[in-house]
Amino acid sequence: MDIEDLQTFVEVADAGGVSPAARRLGVSKSIVSRRLGRLEAELGIQLLARTTRGAALTEAGLAFRDHAATAYREIELARETISPQGDLRGRLRIAAPLSFGPTHFAGVLAQMAHRYPNLHIHTAYSDRFVDLIAEGFDCAIRLGHLPDSNLVARRVGPIRGVLVASPDYIRAHGAPQTLEEFAAHEALMQGTEAWRLMRGDEIVVVHPRGRFKADNGSALVAAALAGLGIAMLPDGLVQDHIAAGALVPIMTRHPPAEAGIYVIRPPGLHPVRKVRALTELLIECFGHAPQSARA
Repeated sequence: MDIEDLQTFVEVADAGGVSPAARRLGVSKSIVSRRLGRLEAELGIQLLARTTRGAALTEAGLAFRDHAATAYREIELARETISPQGDLRGRLRIAAPLSFGPTHFAGVLAQMAHRYPNLHIHTAYSDRFVDLIAEGFDCAIRLGHLPDSNLVARRVGPIRGVLVASPDYIRAHGAPQTLEEFAAHEALMQGTEAWRLMRGDEIVVVHPRGRFKADNGSALVAAALAGLGIAMLPDGLVQDHIAAGALVPIMTRHPPAEAGIYVIRPPGLHPVRKVRALTELLIECFGHAPQSARA
């Protein structure tokens, strides 16, 4: 029984169809269909019922899915155990932020591809929080302050934010100096998030209000440049605009609390070597002393 056939079946079962599984695996739909057919022929039973909306597991497929996933993970772990220390193979599927990823993390991933020529690296850039397990990711790179979950997180470096507004906004509305003044201003947000600001050595949580929201940092930069309000953004996204005078740091007595860059992975006692290698490379590039946490 071919290990790739087992992996493909698990991906189709979890993704709900041949097309999304093919995208996850980075292969054509015909290859996915061929592997499924080969596995069903080997077992002598139908695992998936094809429909116009995708693929549904048969009763036999439901019974076989967890066994197939366990077998695939065990074989991958066995391969890692006996492979040379510097050799990584297979596929590493990563979720990375769209706002920061292409400019700050893509170069690190390219460096990893050079370091491990037998490793296939597939990266999906999006500012939404993907479901690692349901969507078949090995890990994710996330920024900020992490919500509680059952995922495992490792901090690989700091990230610092800055509150900014355009000169036009400041001329029209003024620049708040205190947390009390800030409450009356228009904020540019990703959602209904709370902002963690510093008051001396104390972290104060504020709940900004605003009518412009976007799930992408670059879109919030554009809104700030247009004078729509105050944004709290990673300094890497706004430092050029600040240098050009298009954005102005405000409330410098109450800067955002330092956040982190994290590698998030599904729960388990030990990360697979390819996730561990990515984590160590990110620490090389961004890290101060890392720390473990729960995501």
